[in-house]
Formats: sequence, C-alpha cells, structure tokens
Amino acid sequence: MFARRFSTACARLRMPTIKPPDEARTPSIKTPDQLKSYPPTVKVYTRTGDRGSSALFTGERRRKDDAVFAALGTADELSSTLGLAIAHLEGTPASALVPRLETVQCLLQDVGSNVATPVGAKSQAKVKRTRFDADGFHSSNLELWIDELSPALPVHRAFILPSGGHAASTLHVARTICRRTERSLVPLLADIDKETFTFVNRLSDFLFVAARWTAMKQGIAEKIYVHPQGRVTEYDK
Repeated sequence: MFARRFSTACARLRMPTIKPPDEARTPSIKTPDQLKSYPPTVKVYTRTGDRGSSALFTGERRRKDDAVFAALGTADELSSTLGLAIAHLEGTPASALVPRLETVQCLLQDVGSNVATPVGAKSQAKVKRTRFDADGFHSSNLELWIDELSPALPVHRAFILPSGGHAASTLHVARTICRRTERSLVPLLADIDKETFTFVNRLSDFLFVAARWTAMKQGIAEKIYVHPQGRVTEYDK
C-alpha cells in the first residue's frame, strides 16, 4: 500500500527547470489573473484549519487538540528526529542503519494513516485501505533487527545514560519520543489496529539497541549511571 502511495506521490513531482545565468530573473509577485494561467499545484496552506479544527482521513473534522492529532503530531516529531539521526549517521561506520531508519520513517506514515482512520468509521473502504501490519510482519522484523544488533553490544551492569556521540544521542532522543508516541496512542486503542500499537512499542526497543550499536560502531564510549554516593543498586549486583 505504501509503495502505491509513494509512487503516486513521486509521479506528481516535477524537477524544476534550471535556467541559464543570462535568463535568470528575480522572482516577482504575480497578480491573481496571472496566477490563473499557471498549471494547478498542490498548495501547502488550505486555511481550513484556521478555526482550530482539522480533518481525519475519513473527512470527519475534530478539534486540533483531539487525541488523534496529538498522536499524529508526536509520530511526526519522531519521524523528524529520525531524519536528524540519519543525517548524523550518513558517511559514518554506522551508516548501515540508514536504510532501516528510512523504512521506519515510511512505516510511521502508515501508522499515521491508521490513526487518522478510526476502525469504526462509516467508510469501511478507507478503513481497509489504511489497515496496518495485519500479519504482524513489521513488528516481527523489528525484533529480527534487534536480535541481529544485540549480540555485538558490550555488556553493562549499570544503567546506560543517553550518550555515545551525536548520532547515538539523537537515536536516544528518538527513543524517548517513540515512548511518548506510544503513550499518546493509549486513549485511541479502541480506534486503531492493535498491530499499530505493537509496532510503536517494539520500535522504541529497536531504537535503544540502535543507539548503543551506533556508539559501538563509531568507537564512542557510552556513559553509565554512577550514584553520587557510590551506592550499589540491585541492578549493579
């Protein structure tokens, strides 16, 4: 389903024409009549949300502080943070993670589609179209990734602090946002596919392991919890 949406979106994109230097001109403001002669484009602004409401995929309008939009916004924040992590990973010894994180970003788009389409909506065609991970493949795949990366990690008997360099620390930030995304989905459990919640829950585990693996591959030491009074905890024993 994602592939179809992605190909459709790509088909709508057009590379801008680069004019030779002698033809370049300073952009000028067009009149409404001039704009009418331009080919139709998708505008970023719609003005439909100026009064504090927005639409679900089903067309139903809700206030922007509704639990659905809180979850969608948090998932978007998570994807944006993964984008930052990818920027820190590219060209480093841990760059093998990049394709996986990009896959996760795409899957978060599908998570958003599922959240924005309550399972009890009248349009069951749209509910079916936005069904997420019906066979549990994506959650199982995250577990495979975790099992693949974990054996190489150094063993610590103390709590690991978010650390390990720019990329690893950014992945730790993504992990905490993922946990917040998970919490934001709890009020919506009756309206989303159960696999959506499972995927987000498993994703935070993967991001923790990915952060540690990144620090190891980049040769940056992780910092561990040290009690100010040197007290030994049960976890340390």
